Amino acid sequence: MTKRAGASEPFSRDKVLSGVRKACQGRPVTEDDLALLAQRVEETVRASGVAEIEAHEVGMAVLPSLRELDEVAYLRFASVYRAFDALEAFEAEIALLRAERDLSEDADPLKQPEKRT
Repeated sequence: MTKRAGASEPFSRDKVLSGVRKACQGRPVTEDDLALLAQRVEETVRASGVAEIEAHEVGMAVLPSLRELDEVAYLRFASVYRAFDALEAFEAEIALLRAERDLSEDADPLKQPEKRT
């Protein structure tokens, strides 16, 4: 893994866990959930077949699994790795999450429409 400053170090599942644990602080996420997420990230990184991967790319590989696990933790983590620099970046990401959630709910044939009174 290559850091921003150019230094190289081996991939560390523990470092992935540490970063994700911080994003998940105070969220209803178990250690087993975190371990599974770190395993998925490691598998993704290794499957890329690249000998040296940028540390930033490891962070980006965390995002899909974290998004599925906990949306608030995802936003925390994404704000760092995708460099949100303004409130509008958070708003845009939240709008995207909502839109995708609505699409997945619409695609679920078992979901009954809510009755309004």
